[in-house]
Amino acid sequence: MEELDTFYGATPTQPRDAQVAQIKKLVFGTPPAAQVLLAHNNGHLIGMAAYSYLWPAAGVTHSLFLKELYVVEAARRKGVGRLLMNRLHEIAVAQNCSRVEWMTDMTNIAARRFYEACGFAIHEGKLFFQVRS
Repeated sequence: MEELDTFYGATPTQPRDAQVAQIKKLVFGTPPAAQVLLAHNNGHLIGMAAYSYLWPAAGVTHSLFLKELYVVEAARRKGVGRLLMNRLHEIAVAQNCSRVEWMTDMTNIAARRFYEACGFAIHEGKLFFQVRS
């Protein structure tokens, strides 16, 4: 894992014992494969954020990966998406994640504008690959 971090240009952030303990916790712990945050208004579901944890991330840590963020059309531009994103960040901090990551389609201009309005920058350092089964 140290070599992997070195390959990606990361420097060790924890002593080896702490890294080993973190690996055991993350690989052999009991968190579920996915979590979902739900946003309700007057008993109606108006938004959701589905996420899971990815390991390894820089420094032999883990990251929170947002798989889907969706807000119903009637609730858009009313702060629901920002509320969900803020809550995801709080969860990531509480779980000692090194970062929150997600993707959006390049053609999804509304999503891109939303993320930029939240102050998030596009990370252009990776390519996305996919194979269908």
